[in-house]
Amino acid sequence: MKILIVLRAPTGGLWRHAVDLAETLAEHGSEVGLAIDGGFSDSQTERGLARLEGRMSLGIYRLAIARQPGFADIGAIWAIRRLAAKLGVDIVHGHGAKGGAYARFAALGMKNRVSVYTPHGGVINYKVGHWDGDLLRRVETLMLGLIDAIAFESEFARKAYAETIGTPRCLWRVIHNGLGEKDFEPLPEPKERFDFAFVGELRSVKGVPVLLEALSQIRRPDGSPATLVLAGGGPEVPTAHALCKTFDLCDRVKFVGVQPAREVFAQSDCVVMPSLFESLPYVILEAAATGKQVIATDVGGVNEIFGPYSDRLIPAGDVQALKAAMTRFLNDPETGGAEGSELKDYVREKFNIARMTGEVERLYKDALAGRKA
Repeated sequence: MKILIVLRAPTGGLWRHAVDLAETLAEHGSEVGLAIDGGFSDSQTERGLARLEGRMSLGIYRLAIARQPGFADIGAIWAIRRLAAKLGVDIVHGHGAKGGAYARFAALGMKNRVSVYTPHGGVINYKVGHWDGDLLRRVETLMLGLIDAIAFESEFARKAYAETIGTPRCLWRVIHNGLGEKDFEPLPEPKERFDFAFVGELRSVKGVPVLLEALSQIRRPDGSPATLVLAGGGPEVPTAHALCKTFDLCDRVKFVGVQPAREVFAQSDCVVMPSLFESLPYVILEAAATGKQVIATDVGGVNEIFGPYSDRLIPAGDVQALKAAMTRFLNDPETGGAEGSELKDYVREKFNIARMTGEVERLYKDALAGRKA
């Protein structure tokens, strides 16, 4: 098959997924191309592009793709459609709201080309009542009949899409994100040691204020204050620094910026992910793959990651519940380690790249068969 993968911002879990999928599809014999926004780049973007260098037989294309909807999308849509025609692709797989919209129009009216869409949260991430979110949901609803297949990354995403957009009129599957064997390898030697680690955007929706407030109330069994390494960036970094001052945490919290997740996980035996909203976050999968204790909130599809261990999840936004879970780990790290090993084994079995890619390939073939029928 010839496949063009389309997305806007090459960063975060969406980018990780796209890189893993593109790389594995190519290994399985497909010809793969990639189209992304050329105006965005960070260290994660460049690492992903380095992995794909020389493996994308159809090329890598950096186009102008704006974050907000507007007239600029018209030019980008036609650029993707022309590119798909030039490459002679069978599949245009769009990731995220923008990628999904572009994929639809790239395959519209083409008998031998189909569009596939993975939302990755997408429009369901926007709050109801905000003009941009309401507009995107309206557009998404209008385009329901234009897509050939949808690959939801979680059962939560499927349900949320049906509730906010509508029931898909096309072929659809729930295909969980997957990890590779490298994610389960031993961690590198840590540069420093902390009691807890957090990896992600330093935003309120990720529960950072809740985490910092809980940390301010936590002591080790010997009475000394607990410590935290915070890895990530984003526009709310100054707010996080201000909260550290408010809670008198400046000597207990270290900000390390955007870093490879595994290097940060190595610095603690407990990863804390207190998000207020998620779909199926890669960072929790990656944390679980280390065998460390993972403290997470019961939001989105996180319970799908924890499976039979979902009773360990805590309520989102609850400072006291988070404090209790973190204190429990400090008081009994052996139990935390055992729980981490159990979760690692479950994630290794249920969330792997080979399974993910195989299910995506079957979806592609079924969508093509349906279009040609």
